[in-house]
Amino acid sequence: MTMPLHTDRIRLRAPEPDDIDEMWLFENDETFWENGPATGPYSRYQLKQYIAGNQNDLFTDGQLRLMIELCSGKTAGIIDLFAFETRHLRAEVGIVVKAEYRRQGIASEALRLLERHCFGMLGIHQLYAYIRTDNAASLRLFEKQGYTRIGMLKDWIRTGNSYKDVCLMQKIHAAQTS
Repeated sequence: MTMPLHTDRIRLRAPEPDDIDEMWLFENDETFWENGPATGPYSRYQLKQYIAGNQNDLFTDGQLRLMIELCSGKTAGIIDLFAFETRHLRAEVGIVVKAEYRRQGIASEALRLLERHCFGMLGIHQLYAYIRTDNAASLRLFEKQGYTRIGMLKDWIRTGNSYKDVCLMQKIHAAQTS
């Protein structure tokens, strides 16, 4: 059964070559780097190659990147599945929404659409996210969507000369629990 990747307000769609400038801004925002493995900027050429070479199929690519687009056609953010494990049918979720679109429910809608696609169409068993303990907005977002705090990892993310703790948030598809 197919699950639509849209609401009356937003849609999730595959990246297009026209999205390179938007993706470039997100990927090269140094404030996001400390939350992930990035150690330097991406070029537009690298992003062009990513779009051209990516099948946007979680099972083929091991990841799924979707643009969060408003009905107006403007890009509000990006939502990703990555670190996909085919054997265990689990994937990590990442989401970023432009500052001007935050606190409007867009991230919640995007996460609900992604979950519906993962659990309904792709047969994913569980989704998870690592969220810094000082990121109250993201913690609320995931808790509101039914994710459970299953643990805390001390000194998990290096920020400058110090380290930050993260919460591991998990959502298991209810229809597949043992």
